[in-house]
Amino acid sequence: MMITYNPLSRSVRHAAVGAALAILLPMAAQAQSAALPEKVKAAGTLVVGIESTYPPMAYKDPKSNERIGVNIDLVESIAKELGVKVTWEEMSFEQLMTSLTTGRIDMIGTAISDLPSRREKLTFVDYLMTGAQPFTTVANKDKIRSEADLCGKTVGAPRTTNYYPVAQAWNDKNCAGAGKPAATINGTAGATATRLDLKQGRLDAAVLGPEFVAHLMADEPNTYVLAGEPLIRTLFGFAFNKNDTALRDAVASALTATMKSGAYKQALQKFGLERQALPEAKIDAGT
Repeated sequence: MMITYNPLSRSVRHAAVGAALAILLPMAAQAQSAALPEKVKAAGTLVVGIESTYPPMAYKDPKSNERIGVNIDLVESIAKELGVKVTWEEMSFEQLMTSLTTGRIDMIGTAISDLPSRREKLTFVDYLMTGAQPFTTVANKDKIRSEADLCGKTVGAPRTTNYYPVAQAWNDKNCAGAGKPAATINGTAGATATRLDLKQGRLDAAVLGPEFVAHLMADEPNTYVLAGEPLIRTLFGFAFNKNDTALRDAVASALTATMKSGAYKQALQKFGLERQALPEAKIDAGT
């Protein structure tokens, strides 16, 4: 995971999420036709793998130590639509895919990027736009108004995440490759270190996931501002074993129902992620 929140495995790639690439889900009565597999129905619970270290998607409330976040609310809403309970299985991000393919869990509820390389073993219900979001401090807002203003500046991104090579590639193409002053891309020790380096002036700007930037902006009001649009875009998805298309389709139908009911919108608004909303659920649409 792209903190020692380690968003590495949530790596982001260049994406043009167009309608031609997306498999849009049927709505209304057609959506209700996706039946919940008998195994899950009989158990009465959906076993969901989660890594609760990535706010605002899934993390522990510092006051109560309870698990909270966008994904927590969405999965609970989906389970309600399916008529089952949720059994959360807390684990590291590295354990999630193995736990899914070996049958320890039914689905991955952690924010994970839907990448073609992962679809050799997994299949996804995509529910949120993500990417690589540049941002800066309020003190720098007049100097860095858009991503184009990153040229010639010092920009940080965690070296153990894909934000780092993404920022390098963007710089090569849009700054140095376009005859502009090259940005200096510094690899940091993680999202927390990136945040500190930016606040202390060692960086002019930084690149992290837009959902985490939204969390920072809510956590420290009047401290950070966005610096233009994401350098790339991709999708977060709930992940399933590639062979478990029945459960995938049932969850997709339930997600469609939460979108129609307003529960999806409420979950995103609660954590300030409205601008990352998808108009419709998608299956295996990440590129």
